[in-house]
Amino acid sequence: MKTYIALFRGLNVGGQNMLPMQALVAILESLGLGQVKTYIQSGNAVFRSDKANVAPLSEQICAAIKQHQGFEPQLVLLDLAELEQAVRANPFPDAETQPNTLHLNFLLSAPANPDLNALAAIKKDNERYSLIDQVFYLHAPEGIGRSKLAAQAEKRLGVAMTGRNWRTVCKLVELAKA
Repeated sequence: MKTYIALFRGLNVGGQNMLPMQALVAILESLGLGQVKTYIQSGNAVFRSDKANVAPLSEQICAAIKQHQGFEPQLVLLDLAELEQAVRANPFPDAETQPNTLHLNFLLSAPANPDLNALAAIKKDNERYSLIDQVFYLHAPEGIGRSKLAAQAEKRLGVAMTGRNWRTVCKLVELAKA
């Protein structure tokens, strides 16, 4: 059995794509996934499965949600080793003490032609970012709500992504290891 972490994009945000976590657990369990746990209402789930291929599993999960809820979410599905690697690769360890200012944005696919120069041109002096594999790390000390860089990152990278702050990522690792 392998441990997976499901990061749903845009779930329960702004009154759109509403999916109570209890319903998400039921849907995942109906697919034969085990030890399902969720964390906060924004679409984070940890579960175990004997399926080794992520792409069909992700498609199966999204199709089941569409069947039960009437919308098909976007999903980044990682195994525990991938999430732990994203944590280890954090280029801004000094920002870990302010977990709400450090964000890991997980890309739905690898960017073909990211415009990193455009990102550099709009970032504030105190902001830092790094693209490592399929994770866009952003340290925004003033918060992402005030960051033009945060607002433009997805467009400039050319790939949809879903972000989690450092505290959430660490909690998901903890849940996955339990």
